[in-house]
Formats: sequence, C-alpha cells, structure tokens
Amino acid sequence: MPKVSRANIDEVRRFNRAYTRTLGVLDEGFLDTPYSLTEARVLHELSEGEQTASEIASKLGLDAGYLSRMLERFAKAKLISRSSSAGDRRSVLVSLTRLGYSAYAPLEARSRESVGAMIGTLQLPAQAQLLDGMKIVAALTGAEAGNKVLLRTHRAGDMGWITMRHGSLYDAEYGYGPQFEALVADICANFLKNYQPKYERCWIAELNGVPAGSVCLVREDAKTAKLRLMFLEPWARGRGVAQKLLQECVSFAKKCGYEKIVLWTQSELLAARKLYAKAGFALTGTKPHTDFGKKLVGEIWELKLR
Repeated sequence: MPKVSRANIDEVRRFNRAYTRTLGVLDEGFLDTPYSLTEARVLHELSEGEQTASEIASKLGLDAGYLSRMLERFAKAKLISRSSSAGDRRSVLVSLTRLGYSAYAPLEARSRESVGAMIGTLQLPAQAQLLDGMKIVAALTGAEAGNKVLLRTHRAGDMGWITMRHGSLYDAEYGYGPQFEALVADICANFLKNYQPKYERCWIAELNGVPAGSVCLVREDAKTAKLRLMFLEPWARGRGVAQKLLQECVSFAKKCGYEKIVLWTQSELLAARKLYAKAGFALTGTKPHTDFGKKLVGEIWELKLR
C-alpha cells in the first residue's frame, strides 16, 4: 500500500472544501429549494424510473434506515407512491407521483442553470479541459463504475500526452532518466512526420472515457511492422486493456500483409514481457545498455504472422 503524505491529504481536503462551497451543497436548501442535497439526489434517481428502496440505498450509499425515514416524509408529502414488487413481496417499489415530478422539475432546471453559470465563462477549450479533469478524478477515485474500454486512433495532442505520461511513469516506476523521455519524444515526432495511414496506426485506449494507455504500430519495411510506445496507466492495469491494445496491433498488422511484428523492450519490464509471451511473441535477442542512465538489458521480441 503506497504511503500518502500529509501534504497530499491536505490538498484533497482543500479541494473538497472549495468544491462543496462552489456547488452550494452545504446550503440549508439545495439550490434555494426546500430539499437537501441528499433528498435532491433521491428525487433524481426516482425521476429516472421506478426503483426499489434497496436499489436507491445501494446507488447512493445511504443507510437503509435514513432512506426509509426520508421516503416516509416524501410519502406524506405525496411526492412518491410505494408498492410491493411482483417478483419479490419483500421489496418495496418506489416511484414519483405527478406531484413528485412537479417538485423535481425546478431542481433539475436550477441544477442545469447553476452548472451552466459556473462553466459558462470558460472558453470551449477550457470547458473540455475541465471535463477531462473531472473524468480523471472519477477514474482515479473509483467513482466511475464499469469497465468500458474504447480503442481509438490518435488525434491532435495525443503524442504530447504519450510523451508526458511515458516520461513521468517510467521515471517513477523504473528510474529512467530524461534520455528515455527524449527517445519517446523522437518516436512520437517521427510518427507524426512520416505517418503512413495505410500501414501504420497509433491507438489510445480509453477506460470509462479517460485515456489509459497507448500503442503504435509503424512500418519497418514491406514485411515487418514494429510495435512501439506500449504503456498503460497504473490505475487501469488488470482490466484487460493492454491485451486489447496488443490484439488490435496484431489484427491490423495481418490486414496490412506484414509477415512479422518486432519490438524492443527491457528485461526488467516483467508485466510487458509476460503480455508479449502470452500473445505468441518470442525473445530473439538481448543486448546490455545504459541508454536511460542505468544498467539495462534490452530485448528484441518477434511475432511471426505467417
């Protein structure tokens, strides 16, 4: 378990205080309505359709007794109706009444107005940057449920991101110096300058909408493709993302008519070596070097496609 510094803890707490103040969640009535933030969240869940009380409690992380008392208040105000589930008599189905929808409508409208006012002063690129940051926070804190993996080809800015994340991660995890980051930057620059769409690709893996890794396949010669810039963010590991990236490479190489794929890696990158071996790559050569400011053993791996 990694250590967490006091400074990091204080910074998260500072962000939480500032953000809750910005959203007004500590106000007695959320968005100048008679409802608290929690009550508003429950009404929002019910606005999306009939649910059991246990489902609502699970989604929002609410104590069953606390939710029961809240629903009782809603029932007395005729905002909800309750009935037994046909499939399970022990489960109580909860739905909004017409009065309940009428009570929720201003909440929805004011919430949209509030968010619009908050980000409306930002230019579109800044809005996109804010949304990207929110996605990253959700991914790193586990707030975003699911395991939706999307592979897409590169677009403007991705090569800079690949260089930055390679440099940062490999320095933190393996102690690779600036020479490694310079190598990655050169590879990225050459890819953009000499890109041949018919024979080459770069894929970015997104996990729940957040960039989580990359891989490139470049043309070495008419018969050989080279796999480059394979990496995965630590928080995205163990979810099959790397395997999908590698499979996409192999599939594309076959479509292009390549006879083999080669790659260069380091003997200490155990997870990567295991991934390549499982995909059918074979180790064909080794050579010691100190290119990244430490003693390493570079390895050539090869996958025959024919």
